[in-house]
Amino acid sequence: MPYKVTRSIEFCYGHRLLNYEGECRHLHGHNGRVEVDIESDTTDHRGMVVDFADIRDTVKTWIDNNLDHRMILHRDDPLVAVLSELGEAHYTIDRNPTAENIAAHIHHMTSSDDLTITEIRLWETPNSYATYRANSNGHQPS
Repeated sequence: MPYKVTRSIEFCYGHRLLNYEGECRHLHGHNGRVEVDIESDTTDHRGMVVDFADIRDTVKTWIDNNLDHRMILHRDDPLVAVLSELGEAHYTIDRNPTAENIAAHIHHMTSSDDLTITEIRLWETPNSYATYRANSNGHQPS
């Protein structure tokens, strides 16, 4: 596709990985950045693939409301009950909260017929990112 727009969104989050032997098995945090790509063969009547504000209104708002300054944990993590009891902010997903799985989750939660996201890149550090790319119709594979 000849046209592509990208919007960058910064947020802070914490997580830990289950069934992992490295340092990331411990609670820790990141200053993350998500890059949202939308591609198209054409532009609209304004000459745009999509207005950057539409990406912000959908994706940034969802991230701010759900992930920003939250611990992202696997739903089966024993810490979920502890954090809930303490009233601490957290967000659970059905998979281990790796950068790859968080990127896929953001795509799944924010892409729609009105905003067909082609690719999500989650920068976990300034030097490392994971990419989730939708299939050709813009939706997550089964």
